[in-house]
Amino acid sequence: MSQLHIYSDSRPGVALQKSSSPKDIARLLGLAGIRFEQWQAGADIAAGDSQDKVLGAYDKDISRLVNEEGYQTVDVISIRADNPDKEALRQKFLSEHTHSEDEVRFFVEGKGLFSLHIGEKVYEVLCEKGDLISVPANTPHWFDMGPEPHLVAIRFFNNQEGWVAHYTGSEIADQFSRLDS
Repeated sequence: MSQLHIYSDSRPGVALQKSSSPKDIARLLGLAGIRFEQWQAGADIAAGDSQDKVLGAYDKDISRLVNEEGYQTVDVISIRADNPDKEALRQKFLSEHTHSEDEVRFFVEGKGLFSLHIGEKVYEVLCEKGDLISVPANTPHWFDMGPEPHLVAIRFFNNQEGWVAHYTGSEIADQFSRLDS
């Protein structure tokens, strides 16, 4: 179940607000400039399906988002617990960073924890199957796929180079939640 916890950036253990209602999550994140939507597949898909089949199952929503935002590249990423590089991949995302473009992810399977540092608040968003989140360019954030990742996601890019992080050097991410399996 999708979840949102909002914290003061100086009090990581005390949630200011919590919600597991998709409508509330979308509203609260929208107030902070974050897009959150839920999509339904237009066709049956299963683990191991081709990128073309996965993209085809969500073609209507993908086309709408590409037309609205002008994304240049759309692809599918899959990370599983048997990936020999899973710990190195996890570590790559755990430190606070920004991107010069939006970071947009739609969760086809599995889950991940996005934490966004906006002003004096941290928004922890547990995204699961059917969730789309769009982190605006230059928004400090970090992501945890957990120690035993199970994740299939559609990614949207304006930059042909794909995912390029600019680390902030802050240690704030170490003070907040991690995704446990």
